[in-house]
Amino acid sequence: MMTVDTQRIGLFLDNAARTATAVPQFTGSEAFDLDAAYRIQQASIAARLQRGERIVGMKMGFTSRAKMVQMGVSDMICGRLTDAMLVEDGGSIRMADFVHPRVEPEIAFLLKRSIRGKLTPLQAMDAVEAVAPALEIIDSRYEAFKFSLSDVVADNSSSSAFVVGAWCRPDSDLDNLGMVMSFDGRAEAIGSSAAILGHPARSLAAAARLADERGLELEAGSIVLAGGATAASALRAGLHVSLEVQTLGFTGFSVTE
Repeated sequence: MMTVDTQRIGLFLDNAARTATAVPQFTGSEAFDLDAAYRIQQASIAARLQRGERIVGMKMGFTSRAKMVQMGVSDMICGRLTDAMLVEDGGSIRMADFVHPRVEPEIAFLLKRSIRGKLTPLQAMDAVEAVAPALEIIDSRYEAFKFSLSDVVADNSSSSAFVVGAWCRPDSDLDNLGMVMSFDGRAEAIGSSAAILGHPARSLAAAARLADERGLELEAGSIVLAGGATAASALRAGLHVSLEVQTLGFTGFSVTE
């Protein structure tokens, strides 16, 4: 296999995200494997850190069995969250800052101590300080939202922004919670927390394993987005997006031009 210039590609994708520019997916001689994809992701994140951003957590992807089958993969993927990606609960995002943004309903975890390595879901939950309803704005930088597994991982697993609602007790029951994401007050997507690997705690345990495998840190104070409970829905200017999660409460944001 040819040597992949992970630094060059990482900066290329960082620029695409920063300027909201669609780019072709990597094919042929430009294609790379999953290990290289994570190195590219790291190079892209390093550029953000040099601009003053800081890591605040991790997002999980492919936490739906159906999505794994669709993509032909057998494991989850992850991306990094920075403070610049956090949107205030009830705040707004601009369409101009994205290529083709979509949103999906999630559960967020706040860690009270670091996690890493192989943990059971119960062990992972023991490190949780609080849980909350969350919305993740994903935005593949690839043209027509088409990409391979390695492409998407290199592009920070499509993670672009996120909103977190009020934090709730860590012992809140997360089993099969109803989740309704609405656009302008009308239900857009209806799902359950059980769609996240059967229980969101399994996603948190997987995050600890992936952090260990990829040399990443999930320290105390980190936020972990457990993955989408429904398919992602396309955003457009003028929308108000809200999420209600049974027993956990609400969160939301608006979309401007």
